[in-house]
Amino acid sequence: MGCTSCASGADGQPKGCKNNGTCGTDGCNKLTVFDWLSNMALPANVAPFKAVEVRFKNGRKEFFQNAENLTLSIGDTIATEASPGHDIGVVTLTGELVRVQMKKKKIRKSVEELPKIYRKASQRDIDIWQKCRDKEQEVQKRSREIAMRLGLQMKISDIEYQGDGSKAIFYYTADDRVDFRQLIKDLARAFNTRIEMKQVGFRQEAARLGGIGSCGRELCCSTWLTDFRSVSTSAARYQQLSLNPLKLAGQCGKLKCCLNYELDTYLEALKEFPKTDIKLKTDKGLAICQKIDIFKGLLWYSYVDDGMNWHQLSAANANKIIAMNKDGKKVASLEMFVDDSPQASTELFSDVVGQDSLTRFDTPKKNKRKKRRNKKGRGPRNKNRNRKSNKNA
Repeated sequence: MGCTSCASGADGQPKGCKNNGTCGTDGCNKLTVFDWLSNMALPANVAPFKAVEVRFKNGRKEFFQNAENLTLSIGDTIATEASPGHDIGVVTLTGELVRVQMKKKKIRKSVEELPKIYRKASQRDIDIWQKCRDKEQEVQKRSREIAMRLGLQMKISDIEYQGDGSKAIFYYTADDRVDFRQLIKDLARAFNTRIEMKQVGFRQEAARLGGIGSCGRELCCSTWLTDFRSVSTSAARYQQLSLNPLKLAGQCGKLKCCLNYELDTYLEALKEFPKTDIKLKTDKGLAICQKIDIFKGLLWYSYVDDGMNWHQLSAANANKIIAMNKDGKKVASLEMFVDDSPQASTELFSDVVGQDSLTRFDTPKKNKRKKRRNKKGRGPRNKNRNRKSNKNA
């Protein structure tokens, strides 16, 4: 972990800062930006940049202007301008890097147009903010009951109170459009505060909740992934994965983000392969592609009349046949271009430190009990046979 408050205690149990995703020292948060210009002084006659980046709950980040020229550093709790009242946030970035972040997020406002920072949060501000944070879980339960009573097809995933408690933001997920006008009236009457509804995606909800993926590691969206790009089923087709929704879907119910990680490598490798819908023209007839192996660089073709017999061709030989067909020439048969070169066998597992083989469970175990029973059963029979033979003698 990045901070001591999240490390393990003396008894091995994790401490945890209990800030519900907001690190106490801002050292182990995925939204933290490292200020590599903090130790560098500004040139002469250059005024420091007055905008400051502030983070709130649920990864919400906004930019504010330091109109009062306060001495701020990363991790300070401040009171910022809000509508209505004020809000409490944590400073995540100051200095010239804020200008870079604003340009990256395409915020075209000038510094004077940004909302202002009022002051550093006092102890009274922090106490009110903490009381509002403590009652968010109970408010979430009651709001879900109200939504279910109204029969709305939506899920309220989280509640965020403003720093002064004058407004509450309800984050929800839904498949279709939801008419929550009556819901807002009931929530305002029940909690006596101003209500604001914000719809979030299923990926954002999974990132906030966290969990363990099918790979055995923590979810990428909850640890380091901040931008969610669209994932299509074509990414699975290019990588020759089975279109099984149970395996391709993540905990959010959408396609896994990791399908895009190696997609560029597969697309670059597929440039050397011919298109699978191109038929090869031979004297024996047309041949169609049945299967490709990107890792080995091989393709399997079969004749239209004989689909059971597949012929293994390399990508270079397949491209050569296609080039000859474009010139109006036919090859005699696919057997002339079959790639019979032996493939180098790679060792999948190496017992370096005395570990067991990974395939130790593949071989069926021999049942020793049957052998013991057979041995025990043969004993008395053999004795009876010997007695009968002695009597006969």
